[in-house]
Amino acid sequence: MSITVTLQPSGRSFTVQRDEPILAAALRSGIGLPYGCRDGACGSCKCRVLEGRVIHGAHQLSALSLEEEENGYALTCCAAPQTDVVLEARTVAGAGDMPVRRMPARVMSIDKPAADVAIVKLQLPASEALCYHAGQYIDVLLRDGARRSYSMANAPHTQGDKPWIELHIRHLPGGLFSDQVFGAMKEKDILRLEGPFGSFFLREESPKPIVLLASGTGFAPIKALIEQLRFKGGDRPVALYWGCRARADLYLHDWALEAASQMPQLRYVPVLSEALPSEGWSGRTGFVHRAVMADWPDLSGHQVYACGAPVMVDSAQRDFTEGCGLPTDEFYSDAFFSAADRLPAVLA
Repeated sequence: MSITVTLQPSGRSFTVQRDEPILAAALRSGIGLPYGCRDGACGSCKCRVLEGRVIHGAHQLSALSLEEEENGYALTCCAAPQTDVVLEARTVAGAGDMPVRRMPARVMSIDKPAADVAIVKLQLPASEALCYHAGQYIDVLLRDGARRSYSMANAPHTQGDKPWIELHIRHLPGGLFSDQVFGAMKEKDILRLEGPFGSFFLREESPKPIVLLASGTGFAPIKALIEQLRFKGGDRPVALYWGCRARADLYLHDWALEAASQMPQLRYVPVLSEALPSEGWSGRTGFVHRAVMADWPDLSGHQVYACGAPVMVDSAQRDFTEGCGLPTDEFYSDAFFSAADRLPAVLA
């Protein structure tokens, strides 16, 4: 039995099978909704149920609290409609445009620019380049059925005649996949991928100045956005703030400096939270989103793209909208949740 979901204010509608998540049905129908993790952890797909009834699968209280659920809010990634439903949810142009594919990939190279970061380049099937928006992510499919999500760190146009993608992988000791990357993985190994996913990508129709905000390996999709901006041209002012603990964690610092030297509209501001005197660091220190607030106390005319640790993304969204006047619909984010992050406080 199919159920109809209608979106307001756009008026678009699509059908959902019983017990099917709303987001999966929307993407299958080519309708873009905001989303990130797809498993109830990040809250990016939160919307309001105006009519009808849904039931939720497992999700994090931090993504949707009991109070929010009682007040009619839902996560489209894990909410299945039980009746025809009307949702108050904005659509995202382009989010449903790229077909999701499964494909093999061959490891081209593994570089370790920092002790706990690997840059893995993967060769894709030669017959067809992967279509995706700069900023989106891919799932690595593991043998036990688990998945690990990583953002593409290169913009689509860089694939050229030999399709490839670049992933930035942080080593989490005990991590099901990252232990493999930092241990047994070698060149020419074969991985299985599925994607692209996510609604984190540039809204190119806007003329507003851009703030790019990254922490740690959240720099990966930000790098792809910068490559896309450079490729497309234009003169929109762009400020890149990259926050890490120590100087060694700025694993592509030279790349960012070079990008800023080649793009007159790009300003690069690295920020360290635990700078050591022995490092001789003379740059900015503290929380990276606070550095943005110090430089841009008024963000009312900007767009912000934030990626990295969930605590950074959440703090930036709250403080930028409440303290700097950033419109809530001009904050775009992709919070990096590890498998361990998803374990506590999961509801069934």
